[in-house]
This record gives sequence, C-alpha cells and structure tokens, in this order.
Amino acid sequence: MMVSVTYFILYFIVFTALLLLLLFNRRRYTSTVVDFPQVSILIAARNEEHNIMACLRAIAALDYPADKIEVLIGDDGSTDQTRTLVEAYIKDKPGYTCLPITCTVGQARGKANVLAQLARKASSDIFLFTDADIEVPPTWIKAMLAGLDKKVGVVTGLTTVTGSRLFDKMQRMDWLFSIGLMQVFSDLNMPVTTMGNNMLLTRKAYESVGGFENIPFSITEDIAIFNQILKRGFGFRNLYNNNVLALSAPAPNYGALLEQRKRWMRGSMYMPKYMFALFVLHSAYYPVLIPFFFKASLGIALSIAIVKLVFQSLFMHICLKRLRRSAPWWHYIVFELYLLVTTFILIIYFFLPTKVRWKGRKY
Repeated sequence: MMVSVTYFILYFIVFTALLLLLLFNRRRYTSTVVDFPQVSILIAARNEEHNIMACLRAIAALDYPADKIEVLIGDDGSTDQTRTLVEAYIKDKPGYTCLPITCTVGQARGKANVLAQLARKASSDIFLFTDADIEVPPTWIKAMLAGLDKKVGVVTGLTTVTGSRLFDKMQRMDWLFSIGLMQVFSDLNMPVTTMGNNMLLTRKAYESVGGFENIPFSITEDIAIFNQILKRGFGFRNLYNNNVLALSAPAPNYGALLEQRKRWMRGSMYMPKYMFALFVLHSAYYPVLIPFFFKASLGIALSIAIVKLVFQSLFMHICLKRLRRSAPWWHYIVFELYLLVTTFILIIYFFLPTKVRWKGRKY
C-alpha cells in the first residue's frame, strides 16, 4: 500500500512539473531564412505505392526555390509499384532522382542502408530526411532551417498521423502527447531523441560519425545517429509548431500499431536515463493503479484516476492548441481508455520472444 501511495505522489509531482514547464518554458525559433541554401531531401521507400505519390506532391508544393532542392528517393527492393510510380512522376523533374538500392554498405541494413547510400549521392551540405508515407507542410524547409545555428547538427520537426477513424484520432493524440513530453525536456536543452521521418542533419554532423554505414546497426536508426552526433559535440533543436508539422499515414490496424510501438520501445532503450525513467514511470501507472483499486477505498482510487485524467487532458489540450487543433471532450476520455488497453498489451507484446517485423523484414 505504501509503495503505491509513494508511486502516486511521485507521479503527480513529476506530472505537475512537466505541465508547468510546458506552459512557462517554451522555446521559439523564428530566425528568417535569407540566402536559401541548397538542400537535399532523402527518402527511403519500400512497398509504399499507396503513400509515395502524396509524399512527392507535398515536396513539390514546398515554399522554397525549386532549383535549391535536390530530392533523392531510394527504392529499397519494392515488390509493388513504388518504383514505377516514382519514376513516372519524376521523369520531367530534373531535381529528382530515384536510386534502386541493390547492395549494402558498412554496418547499415534496411532503411539505414538506403539513407547511407542516398547521403553519398547528395550534393548539398544540408540533409532533410522524411519517409515515403509522410506529407510535409509547404513551410517545412524554411522552418527547419530556422532551427539551425553554427553549433546545431540535428533539427527535429513534429509528426502526427492523419485519418478519420477513431483509431486514427487516438494514434494522433498519442503521437502529439508523447512528443509533447519529449519537447519539455528539449526546451530545457536536455536531449531526448529525433524522428527520422522529420529530421535535418548538417553534412558536417553526419560525416563526423561516418554516416549510417559506420555506426552500429539499429532498427531505430534515427536515435542511433542522433546519439552519435551529440557525442561529437554537436547541438540539437526540437521544434513543436505548425510550420514543421508533417502528417503520416496511420497504422492501419492494431497489429501494425503493436509492431510499430515494439520497434519504438526497442529504441527507447537508447534514450537518456531521465527520459527512460519517465517512460517507465508513465508506463507503470495502470499496473500500479489497478491493484490499488482492490486495496484502497473506491473513492480514493477513483479520485486518483480522475486527477490523472484531468492532468493528462490539460497537457494534451495545450499541445493541440499550439498546433491550432482541438478535440471534443469525450476524445480525452477515450484516449485514457486507449492508453489503458494499449499499455498492458504492449508490455506483454514487448517481452514476447519474437522479432520485430518492419517493412516486410524481420529484425
């Protein structure tokens, strides 16, 4: 009983601190891009025939001089129409190149291998990374460049999911809530992670670690290279605003969601200890609360659950408001139920001795 009470006290102290920091310690990066440097956009694609065209159309609509953009798409052995669609779309676009990836370099595998080879072909000093199932906003390049200075080697944007199903909307809230938690630490200049579907690396930072091919392989290649670049003394910035908000296709079903989250959870092992501790503290809430229901009075247990829901909903509301978005009140309640179910299933699924399936491969 005392252990549970101690846990809840710690949980709400930490949540209160995070909420206050979210409200009063926000960093903004609004420098203006004047000289429009040359940039290279790198996209790894594998069996993305349903998403790649939306991705490429979004890039074509970028509010940035077209002659300053180099787009490199790596086809990673697609067995569908991905490569055919890309080649047809770019045939009259001189700044676009589709590269079939048929070999591996160094320690890189899978997506990391594709990106390593695209980076070797890139001609600019600024690499922008996104995925084939992502639609970036027109303001993406300018807003990401605004996060750069002489010391910064990594700039991370913001991503959430599209979709009209309730399942899609819960994923959207989950993404923004999780990234909001990470943003609190980033605004304290405490590194957490980056996202490979919305990331900028300078060539200097990328080459300082020898590229993806010279770092130990990881199924979360973005976290791996982020950590290596920071070890070389480069700075980072994470941006949380509409100008860098990219949209991803949602997980189509619950099985796909579990595979995605299992891969992310593997990557969380390489996050800083303070972020891993927060992850554990947050994940332990339901395993602690449910047994507590049977030991404490119903009123006390329900009060704890309601306070958590209020804190979480307020945090989520602030995150949405900063992106000029909103959600009906009942979505916050459904989101709590979504977290309850997903937390337990993910804990079990994560420890099952199965390989992670990703893009038709097992790791």
